[in-house]
Parts: sequence; C-alpha cells; structure tokens
Amino acid sequence: MVIDILTIFPEMFRGAFDEGIIKRAQRNGLVSIRIRNIRDYTQDRHRQVDDYPFGGGPGMVLKPEPISRALKSIRPPEALGKVIYLTPQGELFNQLKANELSLEETLVFICGHYKGIDERIREKYVTDEISIGDYVISGGELAAMVVIDAVVRLLPGALGDPQSALDDSFQNALLDCPWYTRPRVFEGMKAPEVLFSGDHEKIHRWRMAQALERTRKRRHDLLKRDESKIQKVNR
Repeated sequence: MVIDILTIFPEMFRGAFDEGIIKRAQRNGLVSIRIRNIRDYTQDRHRQVDDYPFGGGPGMVLKPEPISRALKSIRPPEALGKVIYLTPQGELFNQLKANELSLEETLVFICGHYKGIDERIREKYVTDEISIGDYVISGGELAAMVVIDAVVRLLPGALGDPQSALDDSFQNALLDCPWYTRPRVFEGMKAPEVLFSGDHEKIHRWRMAQALERTRKRRHDLLKRDESKIQKVNR
C-alpha cells in the first residue's frame, strides 16, 4: 500500500510513524507513507496556504491551488484512487471502514486546518470524508494518524499473529472479551478457571459469551446493527 498525506504540519507525523506497528510495516515493505507539505506547492514567496473566506466570517480557509498541485504531483487526477478528507462533517470512522480501506492499493489523506479546505477541492477530488468522532480538534493530522494506524495494522504481515486483528473489538459486531495473563492470582483476584481447562471449544464459548455480555452492558447500540451475527454468537 502507498499512502500520501497532504498537510501543513508534516513534522507531526514523524514520531507517530517511527514507532511500533507502522514502523515495522514500513520497514518490511508492506506500506510506503509519503508526507507532502502543502506549502511546497505554493507559488508565492510567502508560501501562503490560507486566505480569508469569501462572504466574511471568522477564521481562514485553506486555498485550493496548493492542494490541487499537491494532488496532481502524486498521480493524474483520474488515477488518484481514494482521496480522504478528514472532517467532523464526514462519515463516522469504524472498523468496517478500516477493513474497506485496508483493501486499497493507494490512499491519499488531506488534512484540513482552520475553517477547512476550499469546497471546490472536496467537489473535484475528494472521494471519502471521514470523522473520528463528534467533536472538533485543531486539524486533520491527528485524525489521519488514527485512521492510518487502524488500516495499516490490518495489512497482511503487519501483526505478528494475523488472527489477532480478526479478534479485535467491532470485527464481529461485539466488543472484545476480557483477557488475562500471569500471575494466576493477582492481589487476591483469580483468573477464571475455564481458561486453564485445556478445552479450547469451552474457552472459545466462554470468551464469546463474555464479549456479548460486555457489549450488552457498554455498547448495546452495536447489537442492533447486525442481529444475524449476534444470533450466530449465541449459537
């Protein structure tokens, strides 16, 4: 996978992508992440990327020309593939969307700032608008990091055990079950005996029942989204 990121704050990504799973995925050739400074595509000596909004009002808007030039420097517009704009107005990001994006060969992320980007960029180039929650943060950089991390960890070979990603919360319409490790007794609290039974089918059923119960208590809304999966779990 090749990921291009358009931003006015490229240094924000250095630490996040130089550690952990994303670092290993890049090192192993599973993903190439290219960070492009939108200011490099300006044509004035001040490298201006924003301007006042037409019609007045507070704040600034990212200009369309530098973003357009940056996009065209990646590939011809008709070959850009998925161009994702991070915005509170977008589709709420979830595991299904992460799964969908992980199947793409290329992804382009546009990180907005201030009041956002000129609407004409959204109309001409953007294919997907994504929000990571019903709140507003300073810009699209942190949101892009969240989405990219969720996507890259799904690439084959990114995790040491590929089954791990398939067992995550939300993959089967449920939150994940409780997990335990050594010591067997911690501050007077014992790990469940079923986990030491050696009966893998029994352990699997226990974990699924725990996941279902946890979802009922914490995210009952998830159970309404896919009744067929819940019925399968109950069986």
